[in-house]
Amino acid sequence: MKILVVDDEKDVQVLFEQRFRKEVRSGEMEMAFAFSGEEAIAYMEHHHHEAVLILSDINMPGMSGLQLLGQIKQKYFKPPPVVMMITAYGDTENYNTAKELGADDFLTKPVDFVSLKDKLKTKLV
Repeated sequence: MKILVVDDEKDVQVLFEQRFRKEVRSGEMEMAFAFSGEEAIAYMEHHHHEAVLILSDINMPGMSGLQLLGQIKQKYFKPPPVVMMITAYGDTENYNTAKELGADDFLTKPVDFVSLKDKLKTKLV
């Protein structure tokens, strides 16, 4: 399974690589990182349909995670990647907007990695 993590905070890469070290080493999971919505779109264009799961921050400079979500759901629907939105703010407005745009799930920071791994098992089986 290939996961694309999109977040403007670069330290997220080290965190995700540590938390999924066992899955990456075993070949069960492959991770890619983009540090803006624009980078994520460029990645998707060059790696068409490789990412089966996209974890995206909502609040980023430039293209927001919600704008990215809208583009992904419009352009990449065969097969559709699972998109989980991540934010430091658990507000209802972002949640509702993300759901309307087709988000498959909504997580708050700090990410509970035990819960995330459980969700990955159920959503991507």
